[in-house]
Amino acid sequence: QLGWKVRTDIFKLQCADVQTYEAPEDQQDVFAKRACPAFLTFTNAAYPAGVTVELPCHCKPQQVKSVVWFFKKHLDSSEETRALTDHHGNKLLDTSQVPHSGDLRSRFSIRLFSLLIFRVGPDDTGIYICGSAHKDFFYGFDLDIQEVHTLSFTPRLTPKNLSKKWERKKLGSARSPYQIFTSFQPWSLCDRCGVPGEQVRVGLCYINSPFLHIRYRQANQTAVSCGSGAVPRAFGPLKLSSVGAKLEVTGCQVACPAQAPPSSKLLALMTFLGYSSASKPVKVPVFYVNHQADSVLALACPGARPNMAVAWDKGSEPIYRSEHSAGGNLSATSPRLVIDPGHHLLFKPAKTQDSGIYYCWLQCRQAAEIHLLVYAHLGWGQSVTSHPDFLTAVKTVLKSYAAMTAMFGLFVFGRAGVRHFRDNTGTHVD
Repeated sequence: QLGWKVRTDIFKLQCADVQTYEAPEDQQDVFAKRACPAFLTFTNAAYPAGVTVELPCHCKPQQVKSVVWFFKKHLDSSEETRALTDHHGNKLLDTSQVPHSGDLRSRFSIRLFSLLIFRVGPDDTGIYICGSAHKDFFYGFDLDIQEVHTLSFTPRLTPKNLSKKWERKKLGSARSPYQIFTSFQPWSLCDRCGVPGEQVRVGLCYINSPFLHIRYRQANQTAVSCGSGAVPRAFGPLKLSSVGAKLEVTGCQVACPAQAPPSSKLLALMTFLGYSSASKPVKVPVFYVNHQADSVLALACPGARPNMAVAWDKGSEPIYRSEHSAGGNLSATSPRLVIDPGHHLLFKPAKTQDSGIYYCWLQCRQAAEIHLLVYAHLGWGQSVTSHPDFLTAVKTVLKSYAAMTAMFGLFVFGRAGVRHFRDNTGTHVD
């Protein structure tokens, strides 16, 4: 039973990104009220790298029971369009095998006609079309995944930077056909309570221009993300400009919310069971993860979403973004332990000394306790003596052997002493 519980907890942790997308109960058929457009357009959607993206199929004929999602990069030819299903129904991903980075086919799943892409990267930028196996197209997305290269720290939140939504930067002359700006998401909640924490927000690169491609914009829309297919190729150099995705971090500290007092029935039950108080803190779920050393590891906080506040602790030591960064320039050689914009605790790579107990905070509350064991892999060209814990293991074995030998010696001498005493007693009686 204990082994089954451990395997179940590991599966729950690895499926943390998937458990946040559950089928709603008693959901009405939204496709019966929304018709598909006669002219296929692409809705622009921009996200930072590392998050889990959900692309819903907003419309489809009612007689279509399963959808096929198609993917195509912006600059590829039409022959490079790939179908993300097996043409016999929805391809459901084995979420326990989702790698941190890899081909798109190993990181997507289809749930309720929606396409879920786990831990997206810049290579996932392109056009996604919801259709059928008969090549009927219903709805399309223009997905832009931007890598965060700049990390800045704000001393404290003021009314000025709290309400700042965007920063505009003009490129070229005053009559430039486009303007680039960074659009910021709202500040997150303080990720911890009772102790110093952090607040974060992500800013994505956008372009404002009247010369956007008509198929990639809606009516009266003049702004799209910088990596969108709506940007004319003549504006290509803007993608290499200094304006891009940013991550801002600021310190914070809030008091933990007061918990509701336990009910009288719970107090009576705790008293009957012998507990003096029923106000003990509720233990968070415990998960167990085993991982091979010298490979990339990403720990996800169960139930976390991109717009939530997530924090990580190793034991009683907080892990702050401000302390695990490469001087604000994430494009440089980044530290081995970071918290990516998708709130994953990323080890690049994991080492045996990373083993320990980790806690994740979700929306200012502790959400999970993760027991991590990073084990060394002995392959070709490696010996047991090269393991960093070899000397410790040898000392432990020798100490155990010495203790067992001492106990055995005491047992033998004690038995011999008892026999000698009995023999003397018998001779005296005779």
